Amino acid sequence: MKRLFYLLIFVLFLGSCSEYQKVLKGENVGDKYKAAVKLYEDGKYTKALRLFEQVVPQYRGKPQAERVMYFYADTYYQLGDYYLAGYQFERFTKSFPKSDKRQEAAYKGAKSNYHLSPRFSLDQEETTKAIEKLQAYINAYPESENLKEANTLVAELREKKEKKAYKIAKQYHHREDYKVAIKAFDNYLIDYPGSAYREKVLYYKLESEYLLAVGSYADLVKERLETANGFYNNYKKYYKTEGEYIEKADELGEDIKTRLEQYK
Repeated sequence: MKRLFYLLIFVLFLGSCSEYQKVLKGENVGDKYKAAVKLYEDGKYTKALRLFEQVVPQYRGKPQAERVMYFYADTYYQLGDYYLAGYQFERFTKSFPKSDKRQEAAYKGAKSNYHLSPRFSLDQEETTKAIEKLQAYINAYPESENLKEANTLVAELREKKEKKAYKIAKQYHHREDYKVAIKAFDNYLIDYPGSAYREKVLYYKLESEYLLAVGSYADLVKERLETANGFYNNYKKYYKTEGEYIEKADELGEDIKTRLEQYK
């Protein structure tokens, strides 16, 4: 009985495959369209995509075009091909601005760009693009049910960019290129004023100026120590009693004060 059962399953499988191949290689666009939709609804996206690729050009300008184009874009999305999904969803929203599926397509298009964002150590051009797309969606659909998730994704992407910028500035500090490090930290504070890395940036900016001062020619030391002292005061303005680097900052502050006393 088991053999008979497996044989029956095998025959049915072969039949379905041969039927699919028949439609795929056939000339009837209507049959291809129906088969593609059925496969899409059954979650068989790879097979559906091959048929949609043949169907889409045939339905441009026809009443079914809107439905076909949405399925086509979403098939790429379901398969995890986010580059083509994002491209096709953008085409859809531009081609069918009054579609009932426009909002959903806009969100999936924006989310496709989110999925293309690489890890923070790589170039963040795609991350910037994803933030722009998600923010455009948030602005266009402030009452959307996807609003909370969209804001969460934007926050995640921004944190990734912040981390990238912080690591670059920190590398200059690590290489003892203190002038460039200070400039990079300044730019960071302008670009990301509310960053989670703010304390680190303020501290390493102070440390960079301190190390630059003590390693300078004698005629430059006093001026740079005074600048470092200003950076210390700025750090303490935000982190008076609590902070990860308070002890280290206070040690530098005391040493700066002691060194400056020599000039009085």
